[in-house]
Amino acid sequence: MMLICTIYKSLKKEGMYLYMEKSQPLEKVPESLLTVFGKPEFVMTLALTPERKLARVDRDEVVQAVKDQGFFLQMPPGKQDQADSLYLKNSK
Repeated sequence: MMLICTIYKSLKKEGMYLYMEKSQPLEKVPESLLTVFGKPEFVMTLALTPERKLARVDRDEVVQAVKDQGFFLQMPPGKQDQADSLYLKNSK
């Protein structure tokens, strides 16, 4: 299955990226996440096809997160555990 994503980078945290379905507005992202992320800066629009390989994250994980929660947050290397705990804390 193909998913067209818009990718934004954080101006506050180097190496942090936000993937969203192209048709979804940024208003769908929780305010608490945007506070940490900062003002999103557009990077690119990308078609995530089954054949597409991503450099630092698993394509299927990105697609599943976008479908389930409306976005995928790619953390800087070594920071994914912090992102997981932030998501769990905010989902309660």
